[in-house]
Amino acid sequence: MHGIAANTYAQTLHPKRKADLTMFEDRFTTTADGLRLNVRAYSGGDGTPVFCVPGLTRNAADFEALAPALAETARPVFAISLRGRARSDYAPDFRTYHPLVYRDDVLTALDQLGLDRAIFIGTSLGGMVSMLLHKAAPDRIAGVVINDIGPDLAPEGLARIAGYVGKTRSRVTSWEEAADQIRAINEVAFPGQDEAFWRTFAMRTFREEDGAYLLDYDAAIARAFAEGDPPPDLWGPFETLREKPTLLVRGEISDLLNAPIVDKMRVAHPNFNYCEVAGVGHAPTLTEPEALAAIKTFISDLD
Repeated sequence: MHGIAANTYAQTLHPKRKADLTMFEDRFTTTADGLRLNVRAYSGGDGTPVFCVPGLTRNAADFEALAPALAETARPVFAISLRGRARSDYAPDFRTYHPLVYRDDVLTALDQLGLDRAIFIGTSLGGMVSMLLHKAAPDRIAGVVINDIGPDLAPEGLARIAGYVGKTRSRVTSWEEAADQIRAINEVAFPGQDEAFWRTFAMRTFREEDGAYLLDYDAAIARAFAEGDPPPDLWGPFETLREKPTLLVRGEISDLLNAPIVDKMRVAHPNFNYCEVAGVGHAPTLTEPEALAAIKTFISDLD
């Protein structure tokens, strides 16, 4: 098995996150085409593991508050940074930034981490990957939490994402400027949040390098989003989730997962659990009280 970790303290590996330090173990897995992917492992009990997959431009740090809360329920929690994000290798070919490749990368990671089966939590792109994974290898998934994504995507949300992915408006030279930039892009989804919220958001999205603050993902992801192969149809993979416990979390003001899409999802999968997070858009952090409570209740039935 490739790559078990370096250090159990985030502070040594991520000095920028000293303020919200969380203990985890960094592990590394290797994809079929030779890229090293970073997986954060949070110790828990012997319950069914939880495996978290982040959104398009995000990484494992998005789960640094959720993961310990779930590990407290006596289960290990893993959070992956997909290829091209954070401490995972960037791909030499932008065309491999594609949901089907991510699916295969996650399957490989499960094998190398020794995880036969897990509860999946997928935010946005991570939800797409979870659907595709279930269709390809249903025995590997005990249940799935889909965070603010569906088999269809609302065009206004897609347009907003296309407007910011891979772009910064100016050189960023401080965490304050990084937070301002993130706020300008995302305040529509998180109205009324304070400065601490935006600083934490920025620290999960940027990295510090030689006095500059850079988006912590490969800018070629934007090229893949605009020029790459379209994602596969997701209705078939979503319908296969009828076989498994499913929780759909939606932000009340989401511009990517709207109410008509949710209605169509109910027809395809009538029995999924549902949680709507008030006053939040795309995508909930999953630490909102209603989201966290729904997730804990959902996974408690899956041991």
